[in-house]
Amino acid sequence: MQFHCPVGAVVFLLIGPISSAIAADETPIVSASSPLSDHVQPAVKKTPPDTITVTASRINLLGRATTAGQGTVTEKELRLRPAYRIGELLESIPGLVVTTHSGEGKANQFLMRGFNLDHGTDLASFVDGIPINEVTHAHGQGYTDLNFLIPEMMGTIDYTKGPFNAATGDFGVAGSDRIHLVDFLPTMISGSVDTFGNERLVTGGTAHFQNGDKLLGAFETDHADGPWKYPDNFRAIKSMARYLHGTATNGFDLTGMYYRGQWRATNDQPLEAVQENLIGRYGSLDPTDGGFTERYSLSGHYRFGNDRQKWEARFYADHSRLSLWNNFTHYLEDPVDGDQFQQDETRTKVGGALTYTRSDTLFGTMPTETVFGIDGRYDTIYIDRRHTSQRVVLANCPDSPYGGGLYVCNADAVQEGRVAGYVQNTLHWLPWLRTVTGLREEYYHGADHSLVTNFSGNVGQVLFQPKGSLIFGPWKKTELYLSAGRGFHSNDLRGVVGTFSGDRFTAGSVQTPLMTKAFSEEIGLRSTPLRHLNTQLSFWRIDFDSELIYDPDEGVNESGPPSRREGIEFSAQYNPLPWLELNTDVAYSHARYRTHDPEHYGISGTYVANAPNMIWSFGALIDNGGPWFGGLQVRWLGGYPLLEDNSLRSKGYREVNLDFGYRFSKKLKLTVSLFNLTNSHDNAIAYGYEYRTTPTSKAVTGTTFHPLEPISARFALTLNL
Repeated sequence: MQFHCPVGAVVFLLIGPISSAIAADETPIVSASSPLSDHVQPAVKKTPPDTITVTASRINLLGRATTAGQGTVTEKELRLRPAYRIGELLESIPGLVVTTHSGEGKANQFLMRGFNLDHGTDLASFVDGIPINEVTHAHGQGYTDLNFLIPEMMGTIDYTKGPFNAATGDFGVAGSDRIHLVDFLPTMISGSVDTFGNERLVTGGTAHFQNGDKLLGAFETDHADGPWKYPDNFRAIKSMARYLHGTATNGFDLTGMYYRGQWRATNDQPLEAVQENLIGRYGSLDPTDGGFTERYSLSGHYRFGNDRQKWEARFYADHSRLSLWNNFTHYLEDPVDGDQFQQDETRTKVGGALTYTRSDTLFGTMPTETVFGIDGRYDTIYIDRRHTSQRVVLANCPDSPYGGGLYVCNADAVQEGRVAGYVQNTLHWLPWLRTVTGLREEYYHGADHSLVTNFSGNVGQVLFQPKGSLIFGPWKKTELYLSAGRGFHSNDLRGVVGTFSGDRFTAGSVQTPLMTKAFSEEIGLRSTPLRHLNTQLSFWRIDFDSELIYDPDEGVNESGPPSRREGIEFSAQYNPLPWLELNTDVAYSHARYRTHDPEHYGISGTYVANAPNMIWSFGALIDNGGPWFGGLQVRWLGGYPLLEDNSLRSKGYREVNLDFGYRFSKKLKLTVSLFNLTNSHDNAIAYGYEYRTTPTSKAVTGTTFHPLEPISARFALTLNL
């Protein structure tokens, strides 16, 4: 049964005349920390030993939020939440599933609001103000690798749903997350081991200076094998350091980060290969798949102001390298040497932002706040793809439109930059009525030079993005939100200028713009019907001018048909006791291509592949400040089609994870984590595409899958010095 929410009619009747965009609600929530901004958090205060703090997963934004889908995840939840890998901490965002199709080291797979977000497309992610989504990437547009993060250095996470935040541009249609780093880390050392042969060691601390400045940092080393027949042998080192001066209103900070990792990957494998006993459930047809990555960055913020007006300037510089070896189709293109290909990338990106926030009172009775902002980013990228066998580069490129004998199937030098200006205003017309309006104007420009064909091209585009929210309440601790706005994601510049593109869709049927527009509408409700019970409900719709789909044969993203997604989301957090929270999130979505002639696009139906129709989670957080603490997380990813005609489907998966710990003293604690507690044999992710399992087998279109890791236990011992 299809679901159709009447969002468009209601929103346009009520706020259609408002040609403006909502922006981030800058109202302080805790001390000087502002949600939906890149402002630095206030210094973490040490809690007196005998004080019991409230265990809560999210901050209550009643009276301050812009939409029902906006929120702030607390540091408390991140510390208590069980997570097999670092990226899964983002599952604290309601309705977001974080999984993987290739083990450790590679960027995670994200699913939310009826999107298979691939490695991050349409979910804008920021760490300390640095945009993590990569444009014109070797493996996928919007590639978001969070493996460089050290969990102990993560503070709060501000998140939004939909393109209703004027401070967010590229990749923010489904939502955004802004990860803030802590301003204090106790001197500590922690080590962990698990039943899969994974080990982790982290140490860090904070140095205090007489003038109040602080220097904090952490260093981590990792090794992970996993349950795979060919162990991942993931090896990584991570380091982070921060220097802080002044306060969150007047001061500055500098942050440096370094990460290096390498691994072998068990990618998603054909189900047919397991059924024919070519490999086991945790085996691989090509055990030489894997990757290497290195990243280092410097970022900083400078702030000054007072209660009425505030300035903030931020900058970042980031350099990274990446090589991936993937063999998805096995012997489809090359029955002799196989279809493994190597994707290489070297990238330098620089950027920053300047914001001015001013608070006033109109006519003596109407509080208002206005934010003026400008931000920009520039990427210099070298990118190539090579045909390989067991990571050895071959001379031929059987799937390249440029022929063979080049050793490089395609190679490009790309320059890509953008600049955007925005203004946002929050106006309280009455005690029960406020509006959040604003505008964002984005200019993108890029140039691409193919080092194989010597073809070059450049393109530019301007996109106007109005957004707006009309908010009624609070009445009896309840608010109603009506929102509408435009967003976008950028496309791979190689496909835009025509230096290289794949062939999934009929040639010439889809013209790829530099920025693909999307429009979203939402009706939301936020309420506290009972003491200590916070709920959020939203009905939403997103229309995309063109869907972005990954082609495993070519290793690039391509623009496809227009699409529509609509759905319902509900979240609740209940604190029956100060030391206990129960929370649940339910999200239903319906995703289809908006076309009556799918064959025109080279597809066989209107189902959006890998778009889940249901996501549900349940969690419990327990910590009374005494010896015992813990967290439980149950997550369920519903079924989804693997092909556009719905002839192949995945049933999704269910997983239960549990953390429990014991404090022997104020300085020493033990944490035990149990993952996949029910030992589910579901798949973490599944796809449907064409492959050939052996050099002589028949080419078929079938299911490929990456299994959940079986039940495992992790033991971590932490000493605060």
